Amino acid sequence: MPTHESASRRPRPSRKSAAGPGRELRFKALATDYDGTLADDGKVSRDALDALRRARKAGRKLVLVTGRELEDLMRTFAEVDAFDVIVAENGALLYTPCPFPPRERPLAAAPPSEFSQTLIERGVGPISSGRIIVATWEPHQQVVLDTIRDLGLELEVIFNKGAVMVLPSGVNKASGLRAALTDLDIEASEVVGVGDGENDHSLLEACGLGVAVANAVPALKKRADLVMLEPRGAGVVELIDQMLATDFADVARAKPDATTRVVPAALQSSTRVAREGRPKHSAS
Repeated sequence: MPTHESASRRPRPSRKSAAGPGRELRFKALATDYDGTLADDGKVSRDALDALRRARKAGRKLVLVTGRELEDLMRTFAEVDAFDVIVAENGALLYTPCPFPPRERPLAAAPPSEFSQTLIERGVGPISSGRIIVATWEPHQQVVLDTIRDLGLELEVIFNKGAVMVLPSGVNKASGLRAALTDLDIEASEVVGVGDGENDHSLLEACGLGVAVANAVPALKKRADLVMLEPRGAGVVELIDQMLATDFADVARAKPDATTRVVPAALQSSTRVAREGRPKHSAS
């Protein structure tokens, strides 16, 4: 998978890895999807929150990358300040919770109001509109596509678990993540990304290491560098445990002849990582 990296930036102070004294961190940030990845039925477990705090304490930056509208996310997830940056609306909006006051930054222009109005007139509903995103549900996708064509708009449709999300052309989780990383002064190659759904392909491709939780859709598992053994939040905890213990120092991007990873013996009793399609085992 190609790695999209930002332009070179000013030199940064080195950060040392917990995996080895005096060793600079290979992965400086974790970018995670929300629904179906960090969250189970919209809720984040205490264990997952504790793991996020441990990651931040160890010097990692945390980026939440979600298709949710910001207000919807904040109604569901009160701990948004656990993250350094939130990429909302599937890449269209940046939200920085700290320092106070929080800051919002749209990353694209919203579709014209006549787009949503025309959808309503054509019987599409329910419709949800954020700062930029316009979303509905299957089976309305054909009406959405026809309306984009009829109005002559440059919009794209992204599907995810029955949701039909409409965004300006070129806006997705990867583009939003790149904007967040520019603010954090971190290279894309220094990020571990984790997701579960159809709209997470671009997220995993944009990161130095792409990971799928165990409940991810089959297509995402096939494209991921690593597949966790645990689903949803437990899979994110498993991933963070690995990241803090080893910094994935011995893990490369997936290759046809290298689809399993070696796990240090100290971790074998609690967490393992395996690629889809091969026996799930670990070796010391």
